Amino acid sequence: MHKNKSYFIETYGCQMNEEDSEKLAGLLKGLGYTNTQDVNLADVIIFNTCCVREHAELKVYGNVGRLKKLKEKRPEIIIAVCGCMMQQKGVPEIIMKKFPFVDIVFGTHNIHRFPELLQNALQSNSTIIEVWNEEGEIIEGINIERQSSIKAFVTIMYGCNNFCTYCIVPYTRGRERSRKPEAIINEIKDLANKGYKEITLLGQNVNSYGKDLEDMSFSKLLRMVNEVEGIERIRFMTSHPKDLTDDVIEAIRDCEKICEHIHLPVQSGSTNILKKMNRKYSKEQYLELVDKIKKNIKGVALTTDIIVGFPGETEEDFKETLDLVSKVEYDSAFTFIYSKRKGTPAAEYEDQIPDDVKHERFNRLVELVNRICERKNMEYKDKIVEVLVEGPSKTDKTKITGRTRTGKLVHFTAPNINISEGELVNVKITEPQNFILFGEFENKIR
Repeated sequence: MHKNKSYFIETYGCQMNEEDSEKLAGLLKGLGYTNTQDVNLADVIIFNTCCVREHAELKVYGNVGRLKKLKEKRPEIIIAVCGCMMQQKGVPEIIMKKFPFVDIVFGTHNIHRFPELLQNALQSNSTIIEVWNEEGEIIEGINIERQSSIKAFVTIMYGCNNFCTYCIVPYTRGRERSRKPEAIINEIKDLANKGYKEITLLGQNVNSYGKDLEDMSFSKLLRMVNEVEGIERIRFMTSHPKDLTDDVIEAIRDCEKICEHIHLPVQSGSTNILKKMNRKYSKEQYLELVDKIKKNIKGVALTTDIIVGFPGETEEDFKETLDLVSKVEYDSAFTFIYSKRKGTPAAEYEDQIPDDVKHERFNRLVELVNRICERKNMEYKDKIVEVLVEGPSKTDKTKITGRTRTGKLVHFTAPNINISEGELVNVKITEPQNFILFGEFENKIR
């Protein structure tokens, strides 16, 4: 045990990386370490990396480099770099060459082995490198030190089989592997017993869950989770449009705990570009799916991911994207300028788009998305919405914050009323803004 020792974890990337960091925190807590938010005081420092965007990679290198002086001052500290970046060919060697003071380098497939890697590093003067090229068995029972006491991520599957031409994930996370439904339900029941109210089912492509299991599917799992007592809300991400089948839509419609919010990445509105991306659906098929969702799920909120400036994207292709955004009317969108990811097919395409063109198109897209988002938020004016309370607002302590079932952030006042995190309350929206809804407490639900 390591009493009076502390750890610091910095996480880059998606929700699955966040849950990996919660697992690392749980493993360290089991060894006697406590969390610190001050990197200068930590005895173990971990950077959990992402390789989806170039900016995240550069940030990692910069932040690791800044630890050189701290390591010289406190040579006994352990510095570890892990995650998706480490699964890329040549990156561990770059870490060793540029940052020889790093003690441990490991990947995405062997998080459960971190206690052993840490022990080896404490007894060694050389860098410990353990990056598995192949995914192993799914390891159950890892203690998770969760960041929230009311909301939790639950990974239901690992890996991805889609091989979109811009994406590095299948190469860093491996092939699709589903957890057994019994293990998932037991984890969620345990969370409910601990007072958690909302769970988010995670996977690179949650809709593919169960394809490698007998007589199991994502829609069946959703209905099973809906039966867990104590859980109030169920969310999931991320969905691939080609796999969002009728039975999943029907499960969302039928199950009262599943929130009316679907994150449905489109990436482009051009069928031509979608084909180059290997997305396996057309613009028309995507719009048909959206229409089916809206007809079946009352009040559904749709969010998405869009890439601007993919190789070969013409002005007409981009206008197809603007047209699709206008037709779908997303509640919000994560918009990205395409950047080459070494090891993906698209990085080798010769018809790359100039940076100035990408930025100009990006600005036009963001303007359209924000305009639609503002208009849709204005529709909440004077409406009463259900909010799951998350606690006091971080920006204004006189207000309480939470989210609607559709994922909207709400700040509201409740003078002289005792409200605890995890409660469900009704809030009347008085002042909708672009990205936040402001309101007044109406009454408690439960």
